[in-house]
Amino acid sequence: LIGEMEGVNKKDNNPGVYVSDHPRSPITESFRTLRSNLEFAGVDKPLRSLLISSSSPGEGKTTVAVNLAAIIAQSGKKVMLVDADLRRPCTHKFLSIPNRAGLSEIFRDPESTIADVKYEWGDPSFSIITSGALPHNPAELLGSEKMAQILDSLTKEYDIVLLDVPPFIVADAVVLSAKVDGVLLVVEPGKTKIDSARAMLEQIEMSGARIVGVVLNPISRRRAQYYSGKFRYYSSHYYSRGYGYLATGSRRKKG
Repeated sequence: LIGEMEGVNKKDNNPGVYVSDHPRSPITESFRTLRSNLEFAGVDKPLRSLLISSSSPGEGKTTVAVNLAAIIAQSGKKVMLVDADLRRPCTHKFLSIPNRAGLSEIFRDPESTIADVKYEWGDPSFSIITSGALPHNPAELLGSEKMAQILDSLTKEYDIVLLDVPPFIVADAVVLSAKVDGVLLVVEPGKTKIDSARAMLEQIEMSGARIVGVVLNPISRRRAQYYSGKFRYYSSHYYSRGYGYLATGSRRKKG
């Protein structure tokens, strides 16, 4: 599917969830197809936790994460979206919810629970845990036994847990990919560098993680004929501009 998502201001800092605002759009239908493909990928081994990342910033991983969470929730499943990007979190901006307390608070405060920090978004709703305050050691936290315990608790309560994590240019995605059932990669044809993609795949292979799919984002009209019939794709290039990384660190109601 080609072109920009209709009716959205490119400069909007809170772009929202496209599939909820445009239920009959061809782009929304592509997300439904992605949802179905993930269900097929989980026939032999159910996908209870799915990591969403890219090789470098600005390729649309958060766009995929929030829209995929919404479209899965529309199928009647209980969905949790976790902003595990503890360097440059964005999901709270998409959903226009506070980021005062989130995942980092569960690490920092022994008394803090998932129920204390989660929000419900949309109708039908999905749950979300934002990043919270940015820690100085995100890779260590995401690779910790505490993170494994958090994931275990979430997968017992929810049908599927989606994790929006930093690109593979930092270690966070690598250490967390070994703790989930599958990895969904977002790449931008013409932008994603071959060397970066190869390095990403090597890192995933070394971690023992399972790649369940690749989303191409965006695709120009000129390239559409080449990819048509080989991949399902959509365009959302207005979302992820100015995504810089440092080496360190209504419809909404609180639930």
